[in-house]
Amino acid sequence: MASSPLQFSIPFRTLLLSSPSLRKSPRLPFHPSLFSPPLTQKTLTFSTGTRAVSGSGKFYWRAKASMAGTAMEKGKGKVEVFDSEENLSVSLAKYTADLAAKFSKEKGSFTVVLSGGSLIKSLRKLVEPPYVDAIDWSTWHVFWVDERVVPKDHDDSNYKLAFDGFLSKVPILPGNVYAINDALSAEGAADDYETCLKHLVKSNVLSVSTATGFPKFDLMLLGMGPDGHVASLFPGHPLVKENEKWVTFIKDSPKPPPERITFTFPVINSSAHIALVICGAGKAGPVHSALGNSQNSDPLPVQMVSPEGELVWFLDKDAASKL
Repeated sequence: MASSPLQFSIPFRTLLLSSPSLRKSPRLPFHPSLFSPPLTQKTLTFSTGTRAVSGSGKFYWRAKASMAGTAMEKGKGKVEVFDSEENLSVSLAKYTADLAAKFSKEKGSFTVVLSGGSLIKSLRKLVEPPYVDAIDWSTWHVFWVDERVVPKDHDDSNYKLAFDGFLSKVPILPGNVYAINDALSAEGAADDYETCLKHLVKSNVLSVSTATGFPKFDLMLLGMGPDGHVASLFPGHPLVKENEKWVTFIKDSPKPPPERITFTFPVINSSAHIALVICGAGKAGPVHSALGNSQNSDPLPVQMVSPEGELVWFLDKDAASKL
């Protein structure tokens, strides 16, 4: 199969590949002669179907159709770039289904956290064969990393977005879907959601991180805004520094609607697995800030995502276009 003309240009200095979890991914044979100047304390790995080409001090990912270029960078997780959002959604479905099977087998439950935006669209393969019939949906417990304080049938509701595009199409038990109480104020809804989480810890539905004492979700599926925000944690907002509460509220969101609740970074970063799912050229800037070699004195919220466990970036070619 011939390589597509698609190329991803990545400055070599950004690709420090030293994570032990790299051993879990398939490798191509490594040939030092391909690289000039010689490698020093840096290695490069690509998933099957890709090859590295050197030139002008940069490395190019030349990906075949339906294949992902994959790299690892210490502290920044595993990065997968797809030639289309369609191929990204196929890989994301398998990744999610595999984790659901793993945790369901190990402990009889799977705790997954959703976000809003385009993420739900990228989960669409889960509601199609083979996954819709193969997954044990009875073990799923579904949460939201943030929610707008609006009625559940409002177009701005993350619950409505997830229900219309995902939850209504799979047999997850209604009692295992944890939406906010939309009859409360923003502050009240945040306190109520945190109380719910603490109850689920006591009933052993949720685990607790032994390192942080915050709840430890099996998988968080996060998107990112064009400004680099995640959840409802926005650049320069004081809430990005909240380190005591599990769930907090915001009444002055720079993106409407203004009133929201959100998990805090200690909760987000206590996760066993986080998938950052980012598509579109409009998000290429913050992706570059996060995965490039920039030394921001005031990091973007997406740069603060650093889970105890595994972090995987699912990027389409447009989101990765500035790498």
